[in-house]
Amino acid sequence: MIPSDLRFHKEHEWVRLDGKRATVGISDFAQDALGDIVFLDLPKVGASVKVGQQIGEVESTKTTSTIYTPVSGTVSQINTELKDHPEVVNSDPYGKGWIAVIELADLGEVDQLMTASQYEAFLASQKH
Repeated sequence: MIPSDLRFHKEHEWVRLDGKRATVGISDFAQDALGDIVFLDLPKVGASVKVGQQIGEVESTKTTSTIYTPVSGTVSQINTELKDHPEVVNSDPYGKGWIAVIELADLGEVDQLMTASQYEAFLASQKH
């Protein structure tokens, strides 16, 4: 189930908006494709980021994948719990497995991201 309150980037990151704060994580599809996550390289608090920029990496037992930011702004918080428990991204990608909080530079950028139903259609189109 894809939460309807999220917006999605084509690289499978999600955004949950709270005013000008955007919580970012990777989708259930992404964590499933990666397999067992063993390490996350998280962005630095205070880092200035732009849409589409690499902000970290996810390492799994199968591969390493880049984490891209779906929005521009300043990283205000990271999920330090993931340093010791990266597997939380597998078990709860839309909840406790969040990666970072970004203070948005431009609220309008969120409108460029896919809605949950658009993301579902995007995933379906990728299977062909």
